[in-house]
Amino acid sequence: MNDNKGSLYFSDAIIAISILFVVMLMLNMLISVPNPTYSDISHNSKDAQDIMEILSGKVDFEDETFLSVISGILKENKNSKKSISEVSQICDDKFSEFKLTNYRFIETNQLDSTVLSGVGDFSKAGNCSVATRNFDGYSYTLYIW
Repeated sequence: MNDNKGSLYFSDAIIAISILFVVMLMLNMLISVPNPTYSDISHNSKDAQDIMEILSGKVDFEDETFLSVISGILKENKNSKKSISEVSQICDDKFSEFKLTNYRFIETNQLDSTVLSGVGDFSKAGNCSVATRNFDGYSYTLYIW
């Protein structure tokens, strides 16, 4: 009779240890599973936001932002074709520094969605990242895909 009780306690201990082992495995799995809220899509959306932040940011108080420079050129020349082509050249030079393969930079408020700079076929853009900044009555939008 003593032997039966001993084996019963032993089997209860094995079951309890097994349950603890399964619970520990489940916790380990939950910790090691990647977070589904941070995906490639959200990472790509930050690309356009980051670049627009660079274009609209200052290094020093005396510095002009990139958007203020191109807005000043457009405003001084009353959005003439010559000023648009000058700004397009400045934009092409600036965006070549970022080494983007597919992008489109447009002004949507004053110039009726005129493309200031762009590379790639926008009609085939699948996963597109968009950022918009406003400066002095101009609204600039950057698409990256």
